[in-house]
Amino acid sequence: MPLTRVAVEALPPLFIGSGRAVVAATLALLALAVTRQRLPQGVQWLRLLVVGAGIVVGFPLLTSFALVTVPASHGAVIIAVLPVTTAVAAVLRGHERPPRAFWVVAGAGALAAVLFASVQSGGAVRLQWADLLLFGAVVAAAIGYAEGGLLARELGAWQTVSWALVVCAPLMVLLALRSAPNGVGEASPVQWAAFGYLGVVSMFLGFFAWYRGLAIGPMARVSQVQLVQPVLSIAWAVLLLGEDIAATTVLGGLVVILCAGSAVRTRVA
Repeated sequence: MPLTRVAVEALPPLFIGSGRAVVAATLALLALAVTRQRLPQGVQWLRLLVVGAGIVVGFPLLTSFALVTVPASHGAVIIAVLPVTTAVAAVLRGHERPPRAFWVVAGAGALAAVLFASVQSGGAVRLQWADLLLFGAVVAAAIGYAEGGLLARELGAWQTVSWALVVCAPLMVLLALRSAPNGVGEASPVQWAAFGYLGVVSMFLGFFAWYRGLAIGPMARVSQVQLVQPVLSIAWAVLLLGEDIAATTVLGGLVVILCAGSAVRTRVA
């Protein structure tokens, strides 16, 4: 969240969302070629499209556009419902069955995130357009995580990420070319460095360990490791961006994290 916020200050959000995928896809293609990985078979290509639609296309583009208008700390609180949403996707796709207590506290966390966004928008029922984009990003990522976690058991963790990037590369290259800035000088070195981090780490290397963990499973429980993400995102938003953290942001983040953290303690069958 914080580095996306840094990048969108000077670079078009469409370029950030698509360009980071192009950078990662280039690395993925090299890795697959050098290690001579076998091609996916049959329906695995369709499943890779589902993974790519969630983590290569949906999440990067939606968060990039959302963070043009909202602070990184605000986005971090909304993204805190991702563990819960991933658990739902894991149940629907992976036939995992958490107990009822899991859903009670998970649902409470999701409700807290919606209420937080509403309060920040100035009304009990009115959400900002950016909030809708962030919630859409959460759903997209959760679907990509659940399907990718299952596919990683067949293809391997980094192979699944790499093939998903390659499958989506034609679309992302087209979007990146259409939205590319006129010159490198339009953004500062710091903003280009943030863009580079998003492409190399967030879109590529970071997924290696993540999908390996999801493949080990159970995904509904492993997904709760993401609870550290909003905490770190808010901390980096303060340190890197100098954002002023309001009491509502701290309270909203704590409630969402505590609810989702309680879900971790429930046993997953």
